[in-house]
Amino acid sequence: MKENKSIMLEFDKEYGNNIIGIDEAGRGPLAGPVVASAVKIINYVEEFDMINDSKKLTEKKREFLFDIILANCEVGVGIANEKEIDDINILNATFLAMRRAVEDLKAGGTEFELALIDGNHKIREYDEPQEFVIKGDGKSLAIAAASIIAKVTRDRIMVKYDELYPEYGFAKHKGYGTKQHREALLSHGKVDCHRNSFLTKILAPTLF
Repeated sequence: MKENKSIMLEFDKEYGNNIIGIDEAGRGPLAGPVVASAVKIINYVEEFDMINDSKKLTEKKREFLFDIILANCEVGVGIANEKEIDDINILNATFLAMRRAVEDLKAGGTEFELALIDGNHKIREYDEPQEFVIKGDGKSLAIAAASIIAKVTRDRIMVKYDELYPEYGFAKHKGYGTKQHREALLSHGKVDCHRNSFLTKILAPTLF
């Protein structure tokens, strides 16, 4: 793992010593926002050896690393809510959340020369230097750290939704289209945190 982590750190250094990583969580679920994070690594600490793509880490490890990242990095978070996702589509909402994450990072005084973006798209309507990195959350330490911040932040939002709507099981599936979630939708209908544009195949023509 340590060798792998050295590779991730070295990957970032190939782009210079003043970069940030950006990633998102929540493009696929039927409910909840899409959350993006922008991270600049400040102090490399031993615990970073555990950092990897958030999807490959257990929830317990993500929660542990969340606090370690906040303590040793400069972090910005941006959110695009369910209505914005319905209004401008999920891809544009993802870019909106990423721009907000960068704005949040800058608001804290962070300066950088290049943003590395996970995936195969540059951020639309963002004119500063940026490069996309396909499968970047498994290559770049800064992107991987951003993936953890975005994932944990979003999961916590979905736990709050679970307290409001316990019959849907949001704390368990985090809004993804599991069997439990789909059955709850058919039994109880949609609620405010659902993405209408994602439900047409499940609920049509009942509610639309």
